[in-house]
Amino acid sequence: MNPDRLFAVVDREAWTVARTRSFVAVGLGFAAVSIGLAWTGGAASYVTTTLDLLTPIEVLVPAVAIAFGYRSVLGDIDRGEIEMIRTYPLSRAEFVLGVYLGRAGALVLVVVVPLAVSGVLVALSGGPATTVLASHAGADSPWLFVRFVALTVAFALVVLAVAVAISSIARSVRAAIALGIAVLVALVVGLDLGIVISLSGGVDEWLLQWLLAVSPNSAYRGLVLETVVRPVTATGVRTAAPIASVLGLTAWLVGTLVLAIRTVWTE
Repeated sequence: MNPDRLFAVVDREAWTVARTRSFVAVGLGFAAVSIGLAWTGGAASYVTTTLDLLTPIEVLVPAVAIAFGYRSVLGDIDRGEIEMIRTYPLSRAEFVLGVYLGRAGALVLVVVVPLAVSGVLVALSGGPATTVLASHAGADSPWLFVRFVALTVAFALVVLAVAVAISSIARSVRAAIALGIAVLVALVVGLDLGIVISLSGGVDEWLLQWLLAVSPNSAYRGLVLETVVRPVTATGVRTAAPIASVLGLTAWLVGTLVLAIRTVWTE
């Protein structure tokens, strides 16, 4: 893989995102909702703000990531540019990874800035937590919120990889939109619900923790609860297996990028 060719695609894709008004609108919408939730929640502490944002972000981040990625490859196909791109000494991996990284940079900015503002609101509130977490308020720390932001970025990057795979597989905008909506519903509701239904007859707690890592949303949720919330609440109850959750997210990231590379075009 040639770094110069790769970063040429990254630069091209970053400029494409910067010039597209719809991406700016999506970013502003995410900022308004996330900051608004932190503000209306009172920003009592970093951990309570994390809990206030966790469930909405499980819906918002996949929606934003899919919006950023569902036409990433398909746009070049629609404009007829893919044939010109293939005349260059550019491999499928360089093209797909360049597209992914170019859009990933913009997506990280869209996710981090509003969450950073939410963290600033907590710092400016200056008051102790008044929720059930109050007895553990001494353990509350901005570093816990930084950990939450980092996990949210990782979650967004995983879903973006899924969106790039959708764009590589689909051969029309209508098909990409349909696939994007289907994947969004599956991520937000379907996978978790399917796991719960399939395990309704009862299952070992250890096995349940690993099965929950199959869903990107539940893997992300489990990591937040285990590494951000649990250290403050000091409960002995483990809600997820962090190693399983990390492996689950990694499998989705690598697997969907490999799928995108294999399907973007034939050599």
